[in-house]
Amino acid sequence: MDGIHDMGGMDGFGPIPIEQNEPVFHAPWEGRVWALNTALGAWGKWNIDAGRYTLEQLDPALYLSSSYYQRWLYRTENMLVDHDMVSRSELETPPEERRVTAEREPLPLDEILVRQHKTRSARVHEDIPAAFQAGDRVRARNIHPTGHTRIPRYVRGRVGVIDRDHGVFIFPDTHAVFAGDKPQHLYSVRFTARELWGPDADPGDKIYVDMWDDYLEVP
Repeated sequence: MDGIHDMGGMDGFGPIPIEQNEPVFHAPWEGRVWALNTALGAWGKWNIDAGRYTLEQLDPALYLSSSYYQRWLYRTENMLVDHDMVSRSELETPPEERRVTAEREPLPLDEILVRQHKTRSARVHEDIPAAFQAGDRVRARNIHPTGHTRIPRYVRGRVGVIDRDHGVFIFPDTHAVFAGDKPQHLYSVRFTARELWGPDADPGDKIYVDMWDDYLEVP
């Protein structure tokens, strides 16, 4: 989608801090959010693309002012409400005042791990013709979908070359809104830095972006 959530290629946000010996989690609550996300995902109520789309629906000011795992927490809360697993009032009630009746027992750890390992791959084993071949010149379509998409704004309208064909994969734009898998070929497309950033970019730099058939056209 077009919004602050697609920050690829943007500048003006200051330097990226590099933390030496960075821990996996900076605080215990971050690990708990990760565990909650994993345990809830095992129920199969949503998929990874739907999760990304829910992140993209966060208020831009909230998104920018939140840390990585804060965003995960807000996303998880919204998905729980959207799928009628909890109510908004339950989330907003202080823990000591809640009167919650569990509808079912939570999944045990072993079952969560089994379900996670059985999660379906995004690769689709179907004989679908490829629209492009390695070496073809292609243009990233200048599209502005209102929902989830994996095509970055900085490549739209730019011309690149198919570097390789990864095979057939689920199309995230439809998968995110439970509108079907719409399987199609996924390619690694090579762009020169100058094509993307202009004549001041290093002439030897190249950027590789994975893109589906629906994102590409003949220039």
